[in-house]
Amino acid sequence: MRFTDRTLNRLPPPVAELLRKYRETVKFVIVGGLCYVVSLVFNYTLRLTVLDTKPVTALTIANVIATVVSYFLNREWSFRTRGGRRRHHEMLLYSVVNGIGVAVNSAPLWIAQYVFGLHVPNVSRAVEEVSDFIFGMVIGVALAMVFRLWAYRVWVFPHDDVRPAPKRHEVPTQAAVPAPVATDSTGA
Repeated sequence: MRFTDRTLNRLPPPVAELLRKYRETVKFVIVGGLCYVVSLVFNYTLRLTVLDTKPVTALTIANVIATVVSYFLNREWSFRTRGGRRRHHEMLLYSVVNGIGVAVNSAPLWIAQYVFGLHVPNVSRAVEEVSDFIFGMVIGVALAMVFRLWAYRVWVFPHDDVRPAPKRHEVPTQAAVPAPVATDSTGA
């Protein structure tokens, strides 16, 4: 039995049913969460080392790295039954959609930095960091996530049930109770 099915079988039935109904979206959000961590780690690694004066560049590079990870996880897990395009065409569309997604993700941070002027020396370093996190890692990620989910379903993986899903081994809701063993009344 797959990890997803084992996990869903442990949840209360109404919750499990809801998650099964929106399985693809739930998987997309899980992949997004993992890629968010990848983006966060690379963004702050770059910002605290070689790109300390270039927060938009650091965020863009981090998002490109997270996008590569995202492609493989979404292709092979979230949207594994979807497709309908040749692999190279699908990858090209994925790259275009994610290029737009990186721009959507970076736009709020760019606006905060260069339109609102929320950077040192106009504000303190602490205010700049909080602003960069909120505009880049919260607002930008949320906008890009909504755009990507829509674009993946419409353009990148447009047709459902194109690739066969692996067979599921569902666990019955109630385990079978073994039949009572008949015993000889003689005690033998």
